[in-house]
Amino acid sequence: MPPHIPTRALGALTALGAAASPLAAQETLPFPPTPSASVAGPTMQTSKHQWRQQPQRLAPGAPNILVIMLDDAGFAQADAVGGEIHMPTLARIADTGIRYNAFHTTAVSSATRAALLTGRNHHRVGNGQIAEAANDWDGYSGVIPKTAATIPEVLKHYGYHTAAFGKWHNTPALQTTSMGPFDRWPTGHGFDTFYGFLGGETSQYEPRLYRNTVAVEPPHGGKYHLTEDLAQQAIGWLQQRQAYAPDKPFFMYWTPGAVHGPHHVFGEWADKYKGKFDSGWDAYRERVFARQKELGWIPADTRLNPRPEGLPAWDSLSPQEQKFQARLMEVFAGFLEHADAQAGKVIDELERLGLRDNTLVFYVMSDNGASSEGLAGSISELVAQNQIPTRVADHMAVLESYGGLPALGTAKVDNMYAAAWAQASSAPFQGTKLMAGYFGGTRTPLAVSWPKGIKTDRAVRPQFHHVNDIAPTIYDVLKIVQPKSVNGYQQDPMDGVSMAYTFGDAKAKGRKRTQYFEFMGSRGIYHDGWMASVAGPRLPWAPNFAGFLNWDAAQDKWALYKLDGDYSQAVDLAAKEPARLAQMQALFAREALENKVNPVGGGAFVFLNPQQRQSSGLTAWHFTDAARRLPETVAPNIKARNNIVTVQADLPEQGSGVLYALGGSSGGLSLFMDRGELVYEYNGLIMRRTQVRAGERLPAGRATIEVETRLVAAKPGAPADIVLRVNGREAGRGQLPFTVPLLFTASETFDVGMDLGAPVSRAYAERAPFAFNGKVHSVDVKYLP
Repeated sequence: MPPHIPTRALGALTALGAAASPLAAQETLPFPPTPSASVAGPTMQTSKHQWRQQPQRLAPGAPNILVIMLDDAGFAQADAVGGEIHMPTLARIADTGIRYNAFHTTAVSSATRAALLTGRNHHRVGNGQIAEAANDWDGYSGVIPKTAATIPEVLKHYGYHTAAFGKWHNTPALQTTSMGPFDRWPTGHGFDTFYGFLGGETSQYEPRLYRNTVAVEPPHGGKYHLTEDLAQQAIGWLQQRQAYAPDKPFFMYWTPGAVHGPHHVFGEWADKYKGKFDSGWDAYRERVFARQKELGWIPADTRLNPRPEGLPAWDSLSPQEQKFQARLMEVFAGFLEHADAQAGKVIDELERLGLRDNTLVFYVMSDNGASSEGLAGSISELVAQNQIPTRVADHMAVLESYGGLPALGTAKVDNMYAAAWAQASSAPFQGTKLMAGYFGGTRTPLAVSWPKGIKTDRAVRPQFHHVNDIAPTIYDVLKIVQPKSVNGYQQDPMDGVSMAYTFGDAKAKGRKRTQYFEFMGSRGIYHDGWMASVAGPRLPWAPNFAGFLNWDAAQDKWALYKLDGDYSQAVDLAAKEPARLAQMQALFAREALENKVNPVGGGAFVFLNPQQRQSSGLTAWHFTDAARRLPETVAPNIKARNNIVTVQADLPEQGSGVLYALGGSSGGLSLFMDRGELVYEYNGLIMRRTQVRAGERLPAGRATIEVETRLVAAKPGAPADIVLRVNGREAGRGQLPFTVPLLFTASETFDVGMDLGAPVSRAYAERAPFAFNGKVHSVDVKYLP
């Protein structure tokens, strides 16, 4: 065994053929320049010219590699694994390859993506929390270090072309403006091409897109859908690669952001599931559990965990609410089938181009478990993250003003199904997304296909593996080793192990001995067939963070599970095996120290202290009408702190258009004019819209307009007083019932002179982006004490 290869990352270097060649075992990347084969003399007559031949860095026939990963899908949703949502592409990959039922992610998006791309644990690479909620502890910084090179950074040195399409979510929030720096964008992490969005979510109809580092506006209206766009962009890239570089292999990372909220899909897709969920989530869990066993997807002795306390029984709902909840699930199901269909278009193109046979495809069904962030069922998913209490009746009442149930899935709302649907979609497990200690939050179906290199086998692979194992598996298949240095940076060891030993042997003994999990205090540790788990101080479907107030991680009660015979973590052996539990707790403590997990629960810091959310440190800004697409995470906080915004503008007769806007239709604020009338609107996450209007229409000419915001109390979510002034005189006054403490959106922006993306106000939604027909000279923002 070469001494420079970390044992835990080695896998089976000879699993698929001959040992690595000397060139493939290069420890330092990039490779040294190939010397010239020509001889230069004093004159051309005395010189010899010969083209240098670049060495072959890869074994002949090295495969193309495609990673498909959806977002927030549940373990028990796809029909291929026992669920009731049609996913023919997932089935297609599994049926032409192999499948795994003990494959794991982290419990949240940014963390999983960082682990997948680097082969390291998520805290080790600074992603213990989503990028928007990063803090300054090393494990939660949101910065993937250059000491953990990504798959594309490594493969480029071996001649691969690389492309990423879809959701990224691994760039620090303060670096997402047009000023960069861009070394933490996808193109700075090894991708030749990127087309997608940077944040955690975006509207499927009005996404905030980038091509490489340049902002892109999708078409307005019509039948545009982001996931369809991402499939077409990937297909176009494959065609270009085939035309321009057919002799070079490729690595593609296709991660569309579906089916993360908001659940946006055309009505015809949702209507495929009309009536299929009318029996409710309790009945769904029972049906799916039985089918999982029938298919052999889960062991025959698996127990179904009960619905957790705090989630209602379906029969406890009123008939009207049952209709609302059933339609939310229908929309989600249509969205998931639609996303899988778009992945199928990419596979179709591989086949059309003759590339499918030698393409290694990893279809990771989801980056974490099903999301319960819709709480009790929501038309505005971010009310949960902003800890704004609402009732199902409130959501249903507001929905009626948008047209009732047919509005679900449209751009009008940001609907998310209820946590009870997410938990049922996690059968047979206990938890959901955000629960790191329980498999409902971290276990996802995996299908792997490589017709040229993997024999089709319907036997389920039960070996315990993790998303950080994909990178070492790829290096193993390509017969290359983890480099010690990449682009001048000494590399951290890998935490993942190769899965290649399972490709030809479904019954092979698992080689991953240890894996920890942690997210906001929910945590667990796997070791040699045992799992110790802690739910943490907050359940994902709880509406607030009250559990953190007196929480002491050292006092948490741990559970212990022997996974051989208890696939679903249903039988707690902590009381019977106290010595083993103590060993597992000590092992977690060691892993936490080594991987920068401490302080345990550190990912909750920004939610507990929203005033300390990462910011630029500026207290005053000067914008012109050239200011567009400034991400909300970087823009001035004019939504939830004392401030004054001063606009200098030339107003035409009957002036109309947006002067400035922050956020989108799911939440935001906008100052606009409509036929001479000045209006300020605060869209409180769809649930409450407050307008303050000037008493008179404004005449043509130069005007100074001020909007002053004053919170009535120094606490998150406090109401605020709004005062409008025109040329120094008060023109309007009102009060916001609450302010949004964290974020209106995950990807919308601050714009001057128009409202790009999803429109903040319904008043001009049909006229978006509602460009101002006068001239905005400046918008000055200043924080007030």
